[in-house]
Amino acid sequence: MSGRKSAAEVFDALGERYEDVFGRVPGQLAALQWLTERLPRGARVLDVGSGTGRPTAEALVRAGCAVTGIDVSAAMVELARARVPQARFEQADVRTYAPGSAGFDAVCAFFPLLVMDQPEVAEALDRMASWVAPGGYFVMATVPGDIRGLDIEWMGHEVTVSSLSTEDHLARLADAGLEVLHHHTALFRPGDALAVPEEHLFCYARRP
Repeated sequence: MSGRKSAAEVFDALGERYEDVFGRVPGQLAALQWLTERLPRGARVLDVGSGTGRPTAEALVRAGCAVTGIDVSAAMVELARARVPQARFEQADVRTYAPGSAGFDAVCAFFPLLVMDQPEVAEALDRMASWVAPGGYFVMATVPGDIRGLDIEWMGHEVTVSSLSTEDHLARLADAGLEVLHHHTALFRPGDALAVPEEHLFCYARRP
């Protein structure tokens, strides 16, 4: 895996091009609509892997939420601050981020865990689930599969990716005390020659 780019390096290089290709994923837009319909104005929401701020932080701010976004990419944080100035963005890694003790009314995680090792994916799921306050929601999306340390070319960059199977995602969320309300997979076909079709897993969960 040596010589492969980190998530920060890849997304620093992609910048706004990522939004051009992945900014209108139908399953993500549907998940955001589902979530915003359930959150009161002023709800505290954490957007993990906030990217350019679109569509997630932008939709949440429009719904009246108080949004904090974290991303490992400095370039993405800069773009997000310009695009969604009503939200707060910081450069941080989900593996080490330490939020306040109060917890969040919702945590969103759309595709932030793929460019890491498989045990880190599992640990990050546990960490994010622990940040959801009682009665709060967790909404996530990823590319599922029992994958560890797979070298691929994605959007013109050589990266090493890992993930968990759908069953393992659901089991970890349940073990973390979340009730999975809905999950489904969908095939997304990006409109870019460098991006191949992807199977996406979407999970909607709640902490009782």
